[in-house]
Amino acid sequence: MGGLIILAGVLIPTILWANLWNRFIWILLFATISFAAIGFMDDWAKVSRKRSLGLTGKHKISLQILAAGLIGCFLIYLARNGEYYNTKILFPFIKWWQPDIGPFYIVLVVLVVVGASNAVNLTDGLDGLAIGSAMIATAAYTALAYISGHAIFSKYLLLAFVKHAGEITVFGGAMLGASIGFLWYNAYPAEVFMGDVGSLSLGGAIGTIAVLIKQEFLLLIVGGLFVIEALSVIIQVISFKLTRKRIFLMAPLHHHFELKGWREPKVIIRFWIIAILFMLLSLTTLKLR
Repeated sequence: MGGLIILAGVLIPTILWANLWNRFIWILLFATISFAAIGFMDDWAKVSRKRSLGLTGKHKISLQILAAGLIGCFLIYLARNGEYYNTKILFPFIKWWQPDIGPFYIVLVVLVVVGASNAVNLTDGLDGLAIGSAMIATAAYTALAYISGHAIFSKYLLLAFVKHAGEITVFGGAMLGASIGFLWYNAYPAEVFMGDVGSLSLGGAIGTIAVLIKQEFLLLIVGGLFVIEALSVIIQVISFKLTRKRIFLMAPLHHHFELKGWREPKVIIRFWIIAILFMLLSLTTLKLR
């Protein structure tokens, strides 16, 4: 499976070059491996049991909530022990307001990590679309991780200073490099496919980075393309259940444009452009004070 190649490309450099005493690295490794395991079980069910849908939606989401909940619990533990973390939340355009939500932070972690994982999974429908878009989001969060771990830069840009967050750049760089290598073979027409192993682990890792550097809500902008893809599915399902009519020719949204007559490479490139625009928009928020 292509997803296992991505996983190896992320884990091996991280283990070799990251500071394994850094607890953020433990959390990222746990998030990546646990969501990859869920994806592997789903892919294995499709292949071995010849079930096109793999794990049931209820089982898959339950496992994802469990994994993300454990991450949230560990972050609460770090916050209560005063170990370079807190349960405050930051908003991209309202930097002066940073409410502390205490134990409810676990709910936010679950929503962000599980939401990101499934959004990337839904985007994985065309050759290179998901991995290219994930690369763009990863690049943005790798830069943000460096800034958040730098006391002077974070203070100047009114971002939360997260002690030792700079180490996350090693993980982000490894994920970016692994994604570039995978895209070489996953670009249209694809020779290797990602599967749920890759899409769920990449989304889970991106969501976890967003949580660790206190940029949870910025993920809505950084991963704007993933949000649009996920919303298209939600809107389609709600519309069909309520009115028995479909808003889109097919969901997720990239399939809608395929059915409209766009060739697959055109859909992929234009969606990448949208992802880049969202990334640039997210970086402009750094100067909004």
